[in-house]
Amino acid sequence: MAGAIASRMSFSSLKRKQPKTFTVRIVTMDAEMEFSCEVKWKGKDLFDLVCRTLGLRETWFFGLQYTIKDTVAWLKMDKKVLDHDVPTEEPVTFHFLAKFYPENAEEELVQEITQHLFFLQVKKQILDEKIYCPPEASVLLASYAVQAKYGDYDPNVHKRGFLAQEELLPKRVINLYQMTPEMWEERITAWYAEHRGRARDEAEMEYLKIAQDLEMYGVNYFAIRNKKGTELLLGVDALGLHIYDPDNRLTPKISFPWNEIRNISYSDKEFTIKPLDKKIDVFKFNSSKLRVNKLILQLCIGNHDLFMRRRKADSLEVQQMKAQAREEKARKQMERQRLAREKQMREEAERTRDELERRLMQLKEEATMANEALMRSEETADLLAEKAQITEEEAKLLAQKAAEAEQEMQRIKATAIRTEEEKRLMEQKVLEAEMLALKMAEESERRAKEADQLKQDLQEARESERRAKQKLLEITSKSSYTCMNSSTTALPTDLPSFNLINESLSFDFKDTDMKRLSMEIEKEKVEYMEKSKHLQEQLNELKTEIEALKLKERETALDILHSENPSRGSSKHNTIKKLTLQSTKSRVAFFEEL
Repeated sequence: MAGAIASRMSFSSLKRKQPKTFTVRIVTMDAEMEFSCEVKWKGKDLFDLVCRTLGLRETWFFGLQYTIKDTVAWLKMDKKVLDHDVPTEEPVTFHFLAKFYPENAEEELVQEITQHLFFLQVKKQILDEKIYCPPEASVLLASYAVQAKYGDYDPNVHKRGFLAQEELLPKRVINLYQMTPEMWEERITAWYAEHRGRARDEAEMEYLKIAQDLEMYGVNYFAIRNKKGTELLLGVDALGLHIYDPDNRLTPKISFPWNEIRNISYSDKEFTIKPLDKKIDVFKFNSSKLRVNKLILQLCIGNHDLFMRRRKADSLEVQQMKAQAREEKARKQMERQRLAREKQMREEAERTRDELERRLMQLKEEATMANEALMRSEETADLLAEKAQITEEEAKLLAQKAAEAEQEMQRIKATAIRTEEEKRLMEQKVLEAEMLALKMAEESERRAKEADQLKQDLQEARESERRAKQKLLEITSKSSYTCMNSSTTALPTDLPSFNLINESLSFDFKDTDMKRLSMEIEKEKVEYMEKSKHLQEQLNELKTEIEALKLKERETALDILHSENPSRGSSKHNTIKKLTLQSTKSRVAFFEEL
């Protein structure tokens, strides 16, 4: 009895010691999070917790991924987390990733967080070369990635070498050309500068719109064999099932859209596809592992559900999300326009202030020069006045001497000379006196003219001094007026600014606002079509430009296949459309005969 009680007590204590929670680490594309989960939690409980933490509502695109024996697996929503084949050591790690891809990212991805997570995942797949991207498109995508990270291009901030530490291009593209990192940066920056005005979410969406046209975008590949044992690749994506040659993952040989498929099932390693047309025989293929079949079925069911949902009216939840997204987009657009106007006003005010400061400096320099010229004029006038006074005194002295000579001559003439000798001498003296008087008269006249000229120069100097004073007075008055204008036109302190704390972010969207928004959207569509044409021309120009630097011996099989596709007029959508023009029966027969 005592032994039974003791055994029950020990069992109860062991039961109490069992942990009721475990730690889970969730790795997203740009963060890591840890949660404490209850042992009884199912996959949906954990998944919903992660989505709530991220603020994500478009949950149907995503899943929690883990790896089992080198095989990718996804957490099942209706199964307990610990019942999956996950590692026993804590924390249990899952990767929060996009499991299903949209057909049209711009129309289907509503939330900004959804767009951002897709952007990060697709970017990583392109850089890791899981999605093939041609060189010219890689440069364009890199420019949008730079716009999303750094904002608008500013040559004063984004100087040469600012992308040196960034991983923007696949290593395959870098190794394919004889180009330095500086040459790649120059070409990326040239396109980056053209994206001015795009917000982060807009740049990321442009990235996705270009990436979704790449042949390997959103495709999950699996190795399979048909009845004849031929090795093939099965591609599962948003549009349907595609059969590829193992050496060519770009162009499918056969395609089956989801609306042609009625049922998908598997037994052990054999997969069975039942076409919608019941008259057509089912077709089967074998995969390498049972676990792979489970993954294929999950992807087929999820993609088929989304394919059919896209072709129906949006649910109320999606309609609400899209309405909120439109309002948010309109609000952000209005906010960006307001900020742009404020920025323009600030720039204009700064330009006006700089211009006034420059003009003020110019006027100050002119005033300084005029002041110096006035001082020089005053000095010149003083010198000329002094010289004129001296000349006038000399002229008076010469006139006095001429008068004395004239008196002497008269006195000599009046003196009676009795002897001839005295008379001759007297005549000679008289002649000399007359000559001296004549010279003195000429010198006096010359001095008088010189005095008149100096008086005239003095008058002109005083006139110059008067004009200089008047100009200085005008400059001084202008200077004071300019200072007043500068103080009134300087950057206003009460200029409206964007402040999340003080301003309300709610907007009342009137009919006129929505009509204006609709007109702007239509205008954006027209501009987008024109830009797409221009973009294609730029891509072709870049391709032609760098073609001469290509190292042909480093081309991969996918490079060669991709370069051949345009020459055959083949693209991703054209190929699938062309393949689906054939009857389902003929495609099934072709698959069996491969």
